[in-house]
Amino acid sequence: MKRILFSLILFLTANGVFAQEFTQTIKGRIIDQQSKSPIVGVNIIVLDSKPFQGSTTDADGFFKIPNVVLGRNILKISYMGYKEQTIPNVLVTSGKEVILNLEMEEQVTNIQEVTVTAIAQRNNIDRGLVTVSGKSFDVEDTRRFAGSRNDPARMVAGFAGVTSNNDSRNDIIIRGNTPSGVLWRLEGVDIPNPNHFGSLGSTGGPVSMLNNNLLGKSAFLTGAFPAMYGNATAGVFDLQMRNGNNEKHEFMGQIGFNGVEFGAEGPFSKNSKASYLINYRYSILDLIKKFGVNFGTGAAVPAYQDLSVKINIPTENLGTFSIFGLGGKSKIKFSDEQNDNFYSGDGESLDYQTSMGVIGLSNTYFFTPKTSGKATISWSGSTENVINDDVLKDKNGVVTIRPDYRNNSFQNRLAFSYVLNKKLNAKNSFVAGFTYNQFKLNYIDSTRSVGSKFITLRNFKGDAGFVQGYGNWQTRPSDKLTINAGIYYQQLLLNNTLAIEPRAGLRYNLSNNQSLSFGIGRNSQLQVLQLYFNNKAENGMYSETNRNLDMTRSDQVVLGYERNLGAKTRLKFETYYQSLSNIPVDKKLSNYSVLNIGADFGTNDKTDLQNAGTGRNYGAEMTIERTFSNGFYYLATVSIFDSKYKGSNGIEHNTAFNGNYTINLLAGKEFQVSKKMVLSFDTKITSAGGKRYTPIDFEASKKAQSVVFFADRAYENQYKDYFRADFKISLRRNGKNIMQEWFVDLQNISNAQNIFEQTYKPATDKVSTTYQLGFFPNINYRIQF
Repeated sequence: MKRILFSLILFLTANGVFAQEFTQTIKGRIIDQQSKSPIVGVNIIVLDSKPFQGSTTDADGFFKIPNVVLGRNILKISYMGYKEQTIPNVLVTSGKEVILNLEMEEQVTNIQEVTVTAIAQRNNIDRGLVTVSGKSFDVEDTRRFAGSRNDPARMVAGFAGVTSNNDSRNDIIIRGNTPSGVLWRLEGVDIPNPNHFGSLGSTGGPVSMLNNNLLGKSAFLTGAFPAMYGNATAGVFDLQMRNGNNEKHEFMGQIGFNGVEFGAEGPFSKNSKASYLINYRYSILDLIKKFGVNFGTGAAVPAYQDLSVKINIPTENLGTFSIFGLGGKSKIKFSDEQNDNFYSGDGESLDYQTSMGVIGLSNTYFFTPKTSGKATISWSGSTENVINDDVLKDKNGVVTIRPDYRNNSFQNRLAFSYVLNKKLNAKNSFVAGFTYNQFKLNYIDSTRSVGSKFITLRNFKGDAGFVQGYGNWQTRPSDKLTINAGIYYQQLLLNNTLAIEPRAGLRYNLSNNQSLSFGIGRNSQLQVLQLYFNNKAENGMYSETNRNLDMTRSDQVVLGYERNLGAKTRLKFETYYQSLSNIPVDKKLSNYSVLNIGADFGTNDKTDLQNAGTGRNYGAEMTIERTFSNGFYYLATVSIFDSKYKGSNGIEHNTAFNGNYTINLLAGKEFQVSKKMVLSFDTKITSAGGKRYTPIDFEASKKAQSVVFFADRAYENQYKDYFRADFKISLRRNGKNIMQEWFVDLQNISNAQNIFEQTYKPATDKVSTTYQLGFFPNINYRIQF
């Protein structure tokens, strides 16, 4: 085996040595960061290129540099009156042209030359409105990190302030907040949970529908959001889909854990600048099942498929039109003998199906080079269908099926939004937006109660309107200081609850290599929509006792400090305090709070709630990051935090997500084996506080023949600390007009036994333990041509 492997490497290496040197094209567009209008005459050069290579942007801001050597290149971008930029680590491969969409910031004064390094460029998020707790990422980030499975949500679990709640899903905990506090946004549109097997009202799932091959530069925020973001208390994923290549048809194929997929992009015609981008994926395990091999979660096989598309159509006089869409459906069935999973218990069968989709049309129109408007109309929806039964067997082996839970629900949203962007001058700019959302809701679910009688949890069919608006003023008195001040408004027409929220942020550059940042503001969020329509059964009648619940409020302040340790490394500190109020809790004395939603898979059927609960999160975070340079990168983050809440009983408890600390270390090294081949090694090591849990009352559980917890000891205990190490090996090979890539991602390489939960099992009269993901090898192959 060793001889075969050595011979293969020797052959591939020799093949690269004597082969011709391949090249590729770098092209793209450069626009003004505030106005978003194209900049004419920008100089772009490839540093250290021999012979010299470069280009200049045309009247529409486009540039093109052909015949660039494969590998990682450094670009220098400059234009009179704008901050110069240096962009390292531009990966050029033979299978696809490199398309860059870049923004430049106008200088307030021309007294001294200002250079924006790669480190600063990664934090320039959306017109510079994000001053704290924000980070940009692109497709390569989601692909590079070990253990991320090409998933943006799993990728950000390595960032400061973020903890993963469950190895089997991609729900994320931000600074001790519930995962339901996260907002997903695609192309400027708020969207429902973009994950396969994601239940209504949740924000995560086992497999993401978001295809990282289609992502453009996107942003992730963890607190003190600017005024353009609303209806979230924990974090924001602001995702952008890139445009397809408008000059050349290109194709992609991929097979791995996430499925079998095929993508295509290109122009509609040779004379048109319009482009298309499309990608389809199908579950690899279900595909294998069709060939007669069965395996999956337990013995069940997850079946899912999804489609992503974007069409970009620039016009002469009517602006630029964009059509975008994302959709998928998923299903899985567990029998009563398939209990080794997170989703169904002993003696249960489960038929679970979900779907999600979003489609939108936008138009961006420039009234003047400094004034533009963007109108978007979109539709989104998601469904959840559940059949959960108890499978009872008597002493003679006779099986009886007893229905336990049924759910046949969906929620749709039709939305119209308009954003006006105005750059007054180099110092001042203004952006304002308005969105009207019309929800169409259909919640129908029921469960078995005492005596095998079914009770209705929700039975609502109807509409609800939701209005959002914001305005933000940015001023830059000097090149050192940026100030953002804004206000956000939202109102739920179902019960006329509303919120008016002030926001502010600033960033001050103490010198060329260090800066201070500050953010403060209020954020409000609707309750999970199903919660408003929970039915209370009383004397044979049902009533919706939660219909008039107010929004949850979050007041947060963040202070940050950054310092560049040379040209490649950044040190960042942030500290924060978050006060949560107006939290729905029981009217009767209890420890219940919606701040713990997402800690398990239970149905949220609570009634008689009131906005009387509180919570608080505070902590400190440190990040040390070396950008990819000379074939090497690393990212180290340390997060220390405390997360507490009070229910109606007035007792302060840990939240379900109060792990207290998270430490991440990510690193990677790339080796140029030959002119054609690159070998990479990446690792991620995570240590975090164990999951919080409420102790089981064993005697009460034994008497009730079902699990019973100590009511006054909510999340008092903590499982042992979480530890996981991932190691990834990648091989990339360039050929003539083709790129192939293989990787093996060895997840939880030490097979650490991290506890997911403990529960009482009546059949054995014991407490059983369910563990998180053990050692899991993820193999992936990708081809571009």
